[in-house]
Amino acid sequence: MELLSPAGHWEAMAAAVQNGAGAVYLGCGDLNARRGAKNFTPQELPAAVQYCHLRGVRLYLTLNTLPSDRELDSARDMLLLSSRCGVDGVIVQDWGLAALARSVTPDLPLHGSTQMTVHSLAGVERAAALGMGCVVLGRELSGEDVRHICRQSPIAIEVFAHGALCMCWSGQCAMSALIGSRSGNRGLCAQPCRLPYRFDSGKTGHPLSLKDACLASHLAELEDMGVSILKLEGRMKRPEYVAVVTGIYAALLRERRPPTREELRQLELAFSREGFTDGYWRGRPGPDMFGVRPESAPDPGDLFRSAKAAYDRGDLRTVPVSMEARITAGQPARLTVRDSGGRAASAEGPVPERARTRPLEPEDLKARLAKTGGTVYRPSDISLTLDQGLSLPASGVNALRRNALEELTALRTAPPQRREGPVPAMPEDRFSPAAPALTASLLRPCQLSERLAEEAEVIYLPAEGIEDFDLAPYLHRRARFCLTLPRICLDREEPALRHLAEAGLKKGCDALSVQNLGQLALAERLGVPARGDFGLNVFNSRSLQELSRWGLESAALSFELRWEQIRDLRKPLPCEAVVYGRLPLMLTENCLTANALGGCGARNLAGPCRRDHALTDRRGEEFPVLPAFGCRSEVENSKVLYLAGKPELRRCGLTWVRLRFTTETGPVCGRVLDQYLRGEDSPPEHFTRGLFYRGVE
Repeated sequence: MELLSPAGHWEAMAAAVQNGAGAVYLGCGDLNARRGAKNFTPQELPAAVQYCHLRGVRLYLTLNTLPSDRELDSARDMLLLSSRCGVDGVIVQDWGLAALARSVTPDLPLHGSTQMTVHSLAGVERAAALGMGCVVLGRELSGEDVRHICRQSPIAIEVFAHGALCMCWSGQCAMSALIGSRSGNRGLCAQPCRLPYRFDSGKTGHPLSLKDACLASHLAELEDMGVSILKLEGRMKRPEYVAVVTGIYAALLRERRPPTREELRQLELAFSREGFTDGYWRGRPGPDMFGVRPESAPDPGDLFRSAKAAYDRGDLRTVPVSMEARITAGQPARLTVRDSGGRAASAEGPVPERARTRPLEPEDLKARLAKTGGTVYRPSDISLTLDQGLSLPASGVNALRRNALEELTALRTAPPQRREGPVPAMPEDRFSPAAPALTASLLRPCQLSERLAEEAEVIYLPAEGIEDFDLAPYLHRRARFCLTLPRICLDREEPALRHLAEAGLKKGCDALSVQNLGQLALAERLGVPARGDFGLNVFNSRSLQELSRWGLESAALSFELRWEQIRDLRKPLPCEAVVYGRLPLMLTENCLTANALGGCGARNLAGPCRRDHALTDRRGEEFPVLPAFGCRSEVENSKVLYLAGKPELRRCGLTWVRLRFTTETGPVCGRVLDQYLRGEDSPPEHFTRGLFYRGVE
């Protein structure tokens, strides 16, 4: 396995490389998921690539955010720079950016970020078909989930092994964006999950703050199951942290052994939140996975000072080379150096003279050639062809060695020859009606009414609750029914989801609303149209172009877009936006209800998951907690999005605007429907305009 270490800036990159990383990943500019890190400038990137390649380390660039249309030119420039200077791969989240990369830099390898929320074999296969050479799986998967995917994956699989865990599935968190306009999908997460909350009327605690992951004891399993890349988290961490963690994991991989008690102590001393967890890997989510960073955490000063002193010397990572010198009478001196990758470089020096006093001896020549101090090279073998009685000045031997190693350096750091293609045309704006029609998504049967079925063009029903709905009385009304698939469905849950989808189609649904890449296969197998939902994170025109190319009949846009950005999107397929309701903040693998109440009643109609629950923050804001497919939890916003009567809705070029009903009763749903039909700006007491006007940074 390749050990992939974080590099938030140059010193952290050097710390990772010097301590045994096989590769590093870093950001350059603003289009990366750690904009708060120091990161690299475009001027520094070529030098960083050379530093790594000289030492046999790969470098991956993170372009793993959602770019707006205005940022796509910057993304193109970064792709071209990356390809030209020899970056080994680019990590992307956005499908529009991935499509741009396939055209502009077709030879630049693409890796699917964990922000893509790829968590199933079908998702991996679809990512491979769309040009990904590697996919970073969700951190929530168990070892058995990963094993199943690796067994059949057509591309490389990357797994997070150590570092911070997000409470929400990556790519599906809107909490930071909706509360403070700092989007996790745009690299500026403010980490509201680390704050204290109260679940229902219980004690205030930290029910969203997970401990850091540590899979140091599972490396043999990971390697045996075929994981290609082992990733360490920490681009916001100190370089000393990077050095310590990288050094320990590198040693474990190199020596193929579990960690010692001292190594585990050093990992915890470097950084932990009341210890570590491997709960997801073992398939055992629960309360034991949670912790905070205590104020009394021990000072890692001595550990960090030792680590810094070691990597500052810059001599921990050397490159072994073999040397072959030929010193013969009447011929220019010649030295050839070879690295372990088969690269060879040669240099010629002066013609040796007959020795007048002391001739050049083999041991003296070897000693001179071995003086590679100040370079990354370390002679592993020196072979000589040396005629007797010859003399060669020390300056000549030094120049021979220096020139040969400089030539080898040029070979090791030369960027590959890669093609560049044209920038594809932006999509045509084919669907921008003068006024949008209404759609609605429901959670409970009591929210469905004849009036809604007459006024809405599409009604979305949840797959996990479809068996509770009776659609027969509404099938001849105006609305068509679409079954909304859950945003997360693991491979082991797919048979249950297929059963629910088939039940929904029998009841009268005629399409599936897909939330992730892997669900396209289910729609194809069932032979029904697919509509793209907000889980796909559509943020720019090129992403819409990709969804159209995939055959989707519509797309729900990211609710992190401002209305002007929605208006300016090119729309090659009909677009939809959520304009009413509680927006989802988090989708968690850990069931918050089960964690708080000591058990889960997901299969019990009277159980705790069927009752109303809420998280309350320090300001008294209540965030409803709803059950989600697979014994997960979805945290909703404390305020209801309300945009009825806003003239901008008619200026966005949307085909539909969606009313998202979650906690509302039937009468409330009816009242809201009337307000939107009349364009009545009469919001409830606790409401928000969401990000429709303010957008995200």
